Amino acid sequence: MRKLQKGFTLIEIAIVLVIIGLLMGGVLKGQELITGARVRNLIQQQDGVKAAYFGFLDRFRALPGDYANATTTITGVVASSGCGNGNGDGQIESSSGVYENILAWEHLSKAGFINGTYSCASTQSGTSSPTNPYGQFLNLVFDSAYAVPASATASTRHNLKTGGQIASDILAEIDRKIDDGNAVSGSFRAQTGGGVDTTTTNCYTAAGVWVSQSPGANCGGATMF
Repeated sequence: MRKLQKGFTLIEIAIVLVIIGLLMGGVLKGQELITGARVRNLIQQQDGVKAAYFGFLDRFRALPGDYANATTTITGVVASSGCGNGNGDGQIESSSGVYENILAWEHLSKAGFINGTYSCASTQSGTSSPTNPYGQFLNLVFDSAYAVPASATASTRHNLKTGGQIASDILAEIDRKIDDGNAVSGSFRAQTGGGVDTTTTNCYTAAGVWVSQSPGANCGGATMF
């Protein structure tokens, strides 16, 4: 007697393949939506701080963190070692005993230009500086820790760093949306200091191409002012 062999029909297999395809499509679409949300969040954060920076400059004719009369004109700003007032030299500095890059957040928040309340300290913390969506500190500072073409040398200028732990493909998307898409030129560039990955080509190439295939996980960007 012949035994009947049971198995899936072509129709059943086709249905299973369609379901698998729909599930995979949903996962990929979900990842795309999450990435898009992160990109928008980071762009809004950079734009918000940039607007606050120029708003503060317009009102007080001085830079946040560097403002020399903050304790007399901004309610709640109190003089203390390395904090309270800046030195008024036109640079938001970060050096031994000078915490203007941290003080900047206290000036901006207590003057009403950014949400949250921050108080200056000798080191950044959750109460002294805002963070990016990955828990890393933003840094508004006068320095040269940003990417430039291989043939150039970075000049010291004001810039806003996103902080690290941002994937390079997300930074690439931000750069394409708000600037020229190049990590070493334009108004948005790669961050080169402050705890980000500095291994060559992990985040971007010498030509300024952000790494999108196998992206680096601990990268950062810098908005030029």
